[in-house]
Amino acid sequence: MRNLLSVFILISLTIPFSLIAQPKGDQKYRYEQDELGRQYLKRTIELGYDYEGRVTATVIKRADKINSKKAVLYVHGYVDYFFQTEMADKFIANGINFYAVDLRKYGRSILPHQKPFNVRNLDEYFPEIDSTLAIMKKEGNSDIILIGHSTGGLIVSLYAESKKWRLPVKGIILNSPFLDMNQRDFVESVAIPASSTLGLFTKETKIQQSINRVYGETIHKSKYGEWDFDTTKKMIQPPPVTTGWLRAIHKGQRKVHRGLHILCPILVMSSDVSSYFSTFDEFAMRSDAVLDVKDIQKYSTRLGSNVKMVVIPGGMHDLILSSKPVREKVYDEIFKWTKEVF
Repeated sequence: MRNLLSVFILISLTIPFSLIAQPKGDQKYRYEQDELGRQYLKRTIELGYDYEGRVTATVIKRADKINSKKAVLYVHGYVDYFFQTEMADKFIANGINFYAVDLRKYGRSILPHQKPFNVRNLDEYFPEIDSTLAIMKKEGNSDIILIGHSTGGLIVSLYAESKKWRLPVKGIILNSPFLDMNQRDFVESVAIPASSTLGLFTKETKIQQSINRVYGETIHKSKYGEWDFDTTKKMIQPPPVTTGWLRAIHKGQRKVHRGLHILCPILVMSSDVSSYFSTFDEFAMRSDAVLDVKDIQKYSTRLGSNVKMVVIPGGMHDLILSSKPVREKVYDEIFKWTKEVF
């Protein structure tokens, strides 16, 4: 028996430690080719379990990582996922490594047992941001900027506020951030607070949202737009929201309205005008058809003491999906600002 034990120990010592330490299924949590093609890699982040079961997020990056310590992390909006490869190209061309994260229950990260986009508090997203930033730093990126679009802009703002002096990024870019509900006065002052309170008790009650098909039709190439994306991940007609989700958004926006104290520089960008159409109109392609740009401009001043507000004439809700001349202006503003921050 003693001889057998000695043989076992000897054999164990000759096996590389990584083979012993790695879980059997760990291979799937390493990078693999992404659906966007060979220039993009993705990897899964395991986030434990919540009220629906197992939770994951997905990190996506450009495979052709450049020799730079500068990087950006892109956080998408509501009913969205990362597909904006032109944006990644622009950052790489400007010497900045590009990463994105599909948040839990969105895009590449949604699992069969989950309701899409279903969260009850926006700080549920903070672990995947922490994990992605840790991966980025492990891969040699020491100077990082966070980018948040729409709901992602609200999430990124609250994430930065939660870190205080321990903020792990050098700056934040907000692309049409969702800092307030775009509703009539009565709805915003009475109906939404009432629904938010209801969300304390019945978190899964569905509420039909006001966003219609118009915005999706203005950007997807099957209708009036120039962009191709998976409409099972970014739906043309957004589904109903839940009272739990509405409460999470309402609470997050109220924090912004009271005032945050984000310590890093912030670039906030929006269109110059909003539009409201129930059916397609050409003007929807030159305006924000989702949010009220006046709300963005008003509440961005409450994010911190170092906020730069840039208004983009003719911009759409996702400014980088605007017409080419408009989005070139967006990129000019972004890279002028990043040169000051990095």
